[in-house]
Amino acid sequence: MCLGHLGYAITAHRAQGVTVDTAHVLVEPTTTRENLYVAMTRGKHSNRAYVILDRADDHAHPHPGDNPDATGRSVLYGVLHHVGAELSAHETVTAEHEQWGTIAQLAAEYETIAGAAQHDRWVTLIRAAGLTSEQAEAVVESETFGALTAELRRAEANHRDLDRLFPRLVAARDLADADDLASVLHHRLARATARPAGSGRTRKSPRLIAGLIPPARGEMSDDMRHALDERRELIEQRADAVLDTALDRGAAWTTLLGTPPRTAAQRRAWRQQARTVAAYRDRYGITDDTPLGAPAASTAQKIDADRAQTALDHAGRIINSADEPTTRRTQERDPLSL
Repeated sequence: MCLGHLGYAITAHRAQGVTVDTAHVLVEPTTTRENLYVAMTRGKHSNRAYVILDRADDHAHPHPGDNPDATGRSVLYGVLHHVGAELSAHETVTAEHEQWGTIAQLAAEYETIAGAAQHDRWVTLIRAAGLTSEQAEAVVESETFGALTAELRRAEANHRDLDRLFPRLVAARDLADADDLASVLHHRLARATARPAGSGRTRKSPRLIAGLIPPARGEMSDDMRHALDERRELIEQRADAVLDTALDRGAAWTTLLGTPPRTAAQRRAWRQQARTVAAYRDRYGITDDTPLGAPAASTAQKIDADRAQTALDHAGRIINSADEPTTRRTQERDPLSL
């Protein structure tokens, strides 16, 4: 870091206890949360952080640990989760238990197991969709095959009949010039199934775990089904726990959810929407006072962010509808209020 009124650079460790007018801090992926705090609290008038994304390196290839897709936001997010202080044995156990029980971890496990459990099903679907044998093999062997199968699972959660829809998407336009068939089919499927099936009042709500995660359906081994069901239950339980903890503590982000309605039916409906927001926060490590935090950084997160925003909007409408009868009764008793 550079200390403004002194004009020289020192490490964050040596800056402990030093106060200056202006501090300029260089932040890299290996910076710890504790060092960032020290460095960003030295300046009386200004503290500025400069995130390092590019490195001067004489090697022909990037270092294995470098992330070519890193952004300033992602590096800072990693730094804030990089604890340098040594934890006690109890703190270590608690932190490990907390990390492995988050929706971020459980959802990653669910996605991995679902991919393995449904692999043969999706291969069969692709081979029967009107592709040549060479094209079908290219799709299955593609690096984007996993993304395509995840999109197939999401489409099914939106009540799409994939046995009828997928062949139509294959036949929609010629695929002869496509460099990556799996990527092209993924794009077509995403555009065609962005919304649940139906329209207006006939539109069906997506079948999602904790309002975010498309479930794996179809035939699979008993072991795979058990593993998926187990994680589904843990995800639902975690979402409930995150929401209850936030409500009990009066967390700032719960303000926009409103006060839970009094009637049991409305309270259940409200809680289902509120739990989706809680699940989104836990899946993406959001600690902001705003319900959804900073804008989504990836395509997958953007999809979940849209789901969480919809849930937040629905929760508000449930609260408003619960207040309307009370307002009408008050107006009927007091004509002057009209």
